[in-house]
Amino acid sequence: MPYEVPRGAELSERLANVLQVIYLIFNEGYSATTGDDWMRPALCEEALRLGRILAELAPEEPEVHGLVALMEIQASRTHARVSASGEPILMLEQNRALWDQLLIHRGLAALTRAEELSRAMGSFGPYTLHAAIAACHARALTADATDWPRITALYSALAYVAPSPIVELNRAVAVSMAEGPAAGLVIIDAIADDPALKSYHLLPSVRGDLLRKLGRTSEARAEFERAAALTQNTRERDLLLARAAACGLTRA
Repeated sequence: MPYEVPRGAELSERLANVLQVIYLIFNEGYSATTGDDWMRPALCEEALRLGRILAELAPEEPEVHGLVALMEIQASRTHARVSASGEPILMLEQNRALWDQLLIHRGLAALTRAEELSRAMGSFGPYTLHAAIAACHARALTADATDWPRITALYSALAYVAPSPIVELNRAVAVSMAEGPAAGLVIIDAIADDPALKSYHLLPSVRGDLLRKLGRTSEARAEFERAAALTQNTRERDLLLARAAACGLTRA
């Protein structure tokens, strides 16, 4: 049977599913959920390949360009995200000179296209908003130069367009950077009992980081240990246990 490109409402529905699958592939490559490696670059490359093809097939769809922009910008950090021996390096600690400027340039160009199309349609979708957040990091020459108030505003917009506890968790991180860890912790504690986050290791990981910044090291250590018990990725578990041990060294 010949393949026919769907049209109208059917295209929108099927396109959303395709975008979701491509992003799931990318995410599994960017932060592997299981195994001994924190990244699986081949999956990121395949997701980018599919996204670029899709952008050629659907050039007037803003969210296609938004997803491509997001993946290009995130992929630009690949060589800075792991040490020579494979240990994870968190974004604020990465050597930004290792970020791939070609991928950033491509990502920003795709974001511009996504934003132009979104304005013409009168609304911004979640992938375009995610890409705009990633662009804030890409444009900052140093971690200290990051525009956290803008990132906070973008997460608020994202929470309106596509509300979820994970978006709230990310918003809490942005708020903590813009307004201080106590402000972020208020948001975290408001969603801590959400069933969707019950087994999500990044909830205690983020909470542990905020508690550490507030000097509540004993509580922070317990949260890092809980996060380590939840993750199934060996590299990430080691990182979280190391952060827990560091809290023990600084315990009052």
